[in-house]
Amino acid sequence: MPRSNRPRRQLPASSTAAGRNARRKWAAPVPEIDLERSRAGLPQHESASDGEWSVRRITARNAAKDYRCPGCGQVIPPGIEHLVVWQEDSLFGRQSAVEDRRHWHARCWRTRPGSAPRR
Repeated sequence: MPRSNRPRRQLPASSTAAGRNARRKWAAPVPEIDLERSRAGLPQHESASDGEWSVRRITARNAAKDYRCPGCGQVIPPGIEHLVVWQEDSLFGRQSAVEDRRHWHARCWRTRPGSAPRR
């Protein structure tokens, strides 16, 4: 297809400025991704003699409230890394299990009764 010899039409001043700003926005350096933080939001699935569990790690940066650990009965204060745990094979369904999730110290979760892997 032949090219046109007609000059391009002039864009309004406001759109050329917006185009320049848009190019600058995309040319800005990309912030580095914190892989550890992004992995922390994904639950891991664990099988133990007491059932199937979803376990999600909460980083110290994301721990914002007080929680009571069901393993030791102690308070988990804000700023302490811990686990959020819910049962995958709940009798009342997944939604009920997620609503009944609990916050555990990592050590309390590993040493709880029934934490032995299924065979």
